[in-house]
Amino acid sequence: MNQNLIDIKDKVCVITGGCGIFGNVFASGLIKMGAKVAITDYKKGRCDTCAQRIAQEAGAPVLCVVADVLKKDMLIEAKKEINKEFGKIDVLINGAGGNSPTSTTVDEFVTDVNLNQLSRTFFGLELDGFRQVFDLNFLGTVLPTMVFAEDMLGRGGSVINISSMNSFRPLTKIPAYSAAKASVNNLTQWLAAHFAKANIRVNAIAPGFFVTRQNEYLLVDEKTKELTERGKRIIQNTPMGRFGNPQDVLGTLYYLISDMSKFVTGVVVPVDGGFNAFSGV
Repeated sequence: MNQNLIDIKDKVCVITGGCGIFGNVFASGLIKMGAKVAITDYKKGRCDTCAQRIAQEAGAPVLCVVADVLKKDMLIEAKKEINKEFGKIDVLINGAGGNSPTSTTVDEFVTDVNLNQLSRTFFGLELDGFRQVFDLNFLGTVLPTMVFAEDMLGRGGSVINISSMNSFRPLTKIPAYSAAKASVNNLTQWLAAHFAKANIRVNAIAPGFFVTRQNEYLLVDEKTKELTERGKRIIQNTPMGRFGNPQDVLGTLYYLISDMSKFVTGVVVPVDGGFNAFSGV
């Protein structure tokens, strides 16, 4: 096999949501592979701290640019700074996303027992919570692509969206997040076709179950630090029998960035320990 196919050295990679758990791991992993990495975050202090942490882990600097993925003017300014530091962008990883407690139900099902407590069900969800989740996950993918992928015109490049297994099999309690990620999948396919003749590939990664700041309250009991019943059921329905480690996603990321996947576009790759393949019996 031609080893140059997996060479991503000197590629200019931008990661939105770069200060999240996945963003940190992606940035560090790409730097170690020789890429030039810029991450974005909407808080300056956190941006600086995050860049220092990644640099220590990767052994090389990372550029952290303050930008809100929902503010196009900030993204345009961020692109100017990245271009000045590294040149034109080759790879965009849309990693910004998350859920909100205000779009999460307390109960999993509507039953005779909770008919007098509908606030614990779908009927008690806040519309602003839905808007927040859709804006962050969906528009937070649209706008960065609109700004950063412009550099790829006439040159080619790779856009990688971070979806979720919830996009295929929506979990109870989190309707907004599941629906928003399903929208990301559809957008990934649409963009893949739209950009194909410009040699810009658009794919997505759908992680399975990883414990993050956004979902820890659903999976781990705050007091006992033991798995919640929900967390236990997830493990029982994941054939590999564990939560994922963010490093587990790196191989798929490298593949989708490199020429190993130069004829691959419009796909959503599950990295889920077999969850989507398992019927539960």
